[in-house]
Amino acid sequence: MKLHICAMGRLRKGPERDLIDDYLTRFNRTGRPLSLGPCEEHELDERKAATPAAQAPLLARAIPEGAHVVALDERGALMTSPDFARLMADVRDRGARDLAFVIGGADGLDPEFRAQADSVLSLSHMVWPHMLARVMLAEQIYRAATILSGSPYHRD
Repeated sequence: MKLHICAMGRLRKGPERDLIDDYLTRFNRTGRPLSLGPCEEHELDERKAATPAAQAPLLARAIPEGAHVVALDERGALMTSPDFARLMADVRDRGARDLAFVIGGADGLDPEFRAQADSVLSLSHMVWPHMLARVMLAEQIYRAATILSGSPYHRD
């Protein structure tokens, strides 16, 4: 199952970009034997859409048809890392070809778009800048693959 991170904003070179690249490279290696991956990023230009309502159609076009959609939003469900790994495995095991994680811009996701997602996930009770949320998501995607593979990276 292919993974997609569909996010508003383009990440320039720097520590966040380096971390995301590192975690996704690790995920692509670890996930392959688990029928997970690769993970692709779809970065959308915020200058073309300044509000969540204007961003919703851009995000929708970046999501592959038929994908299981997980919207990242502070109002979403909180999960442990093992629960997140089970979510990914369950979506894969139900035969989904694509799993798309959607991150809105600085003002979040359009409420109507969020309501149409298959799942809504919060990374924390705290609000994080959307660029840091991408780093945290990339790390959790990699962590999920290590949990599913039995690697010692994740410690309970």
